[in-house]
Amino acid sequence: MSDLAAARAILVEAVGPRLREEHPLAPLTTFRIGGPAALYLEPNDEADLRAAHRAIVETGIPVAILGKGSNVLVPDDGFAGLVLRLGRGYRWAARDGDRITAGAAMPLPALAGVAQQHALAGLAFGVAIPASFGGAIRMNAGAHGGQLADVVEEAETFRLRAGDAERRTGEEIGFAYRSTALPADAVVVSATLRLRPGDPAAIREEMEAAREWRRRTQPLAEPNCGSVFVNPPGAHAAALIEAAGLKGLRVGDASVSTKHANFIVAGPDATSQDVLALIEQIRGRILDEDGITLHTEVRMLEPLG
Repeated sequence: MSDLAAARAILVEAVGPRLREEHPLAPLTTFRIGGPAALYLEPNDEADLRAAHRAIVETGIPVAILGKGSNVLVPDDGFAGLVLRLGRGYRWAARDGDRITAGAAMPLPALAGVAQQHALAGLAFGVAIPASFGGAIRMNAGAHGGQLADVVEEAETFRLRAGDAERRTGEEIGFAYRSTALPADAVVVSATLRLRPGDPAAIREEMEAAREWRRRTQPLAEPNCGSVFVNPPGAHAAALIEAAGLKGLRVGDASVSTKHANFIVAGPDATSQDVLALIEQIRGRILDEDGITLHTEVRMLEPLG
């Protein structure tokens, strides 16, 4: 029996028909490109995660985690292992005073709305970030002067290889610019935000301003992954790319957005290879012209280390 077949047998025993085979991943990403997952599961509770842990440890198959798919590029040939994407059991939110605790599958914009409804300020920036709560924590997502590091008090994770549930304070998460020090196999399953009382009307106005800015400046009508590159120290990636005359640069059916230079948009025939080749062309030009190495914010869907 192959490793993949053995993993399938373990997972089917635990979750039955909820395990999918050759499951399309492109529709689960904002780029809308890439191949299928050999095995795909949406865990709804810790028992599901423990079944995944057993399958991974006993068979050695590769595993990857997918959130809302807003900063990920799926390879054209897909993923030859198990892809996990937290399911409905992890989509919830509860308020306790100036704290909100939520499951990691909650969309960050929806969670920002929950905070506003409870007159809690500090998360309005999240309305402009199309990520899951867990994915936003892992990458320390931010916009409009705010970031998750500012408001996360603690998070609960599940270690897929060790099989352990762990609770970490915000400090222990190790937030940095668009990254954290979380272990590669640590799946964020829930977290608590420490917010502050605010005026609901003022918070709503801040959220609408963020939405309007996004509509005005970003190519929302075209498949994209959000910002492709992180801003280098003391500079803005979009400004560097625009100054280099790269707006509209095309490889295959992928092109640099003419609306925002730090966005790559995918046409109907675009492939992951098109996007990767375009990224390398941009990086090469900026290195040649400005002496700056751009690092990507978008991540390839790769096996956890």
